[in-house]
Amino acid sequence: MGLERAKFRHSTRVRVRNYEIDWQGIVHNANYLLYFELGRLSYLERLGITVDLALVQGDTKVVVARNEIDYRSPARFGEELEVFTRIAFIRDTSFAFEGIIEEFASRRLVAENVSVHVWLESSTGKPKRVAEDFRRMAEAFEGPFMQFLA
Repeated sequence: MGLERAKFRHSTRVRVRNYEIDWQGIVHNANYLLYFELGRLSYLERLGITVDLALVQGDTKVVVARNEIDYRSPARFGEELEVFTRIAFIRDTSFAFEGIIEEFASRRLVAENVSVHVWLESSTGKPKRVAEDFRRMAEAFEGPFMQFLA
């Protein structure tokens, strides 16, 4: 992926816990999804979006359509990880988060993530336009880094 950390304006930290380690002594690959989710929820909180049912409003729900991870180096028990998160783009009915995980002390790159989210009508499951207030909040936070696409 080769994401540029300088573009990220938000981060949160997590310490690797013993139950996240696999038989090889490194973080099990599935746990990186949880770390990136933690980063996304922290990002939404920073925007002022209520995290309990964060993007579910009325007849709207937001679902993950794609979640891709590039693993760069293994994380280990006890390491403090910094999870960087940003919204990379907003299109008509979807938007994408990008994420980077680094080991905090050394700045070693651990993993990169892109997750695409789609706004749907809850009752029909059909795509609907990303809410204007969400767009405004993201643009206010991301500033010139934001790419809004039709």
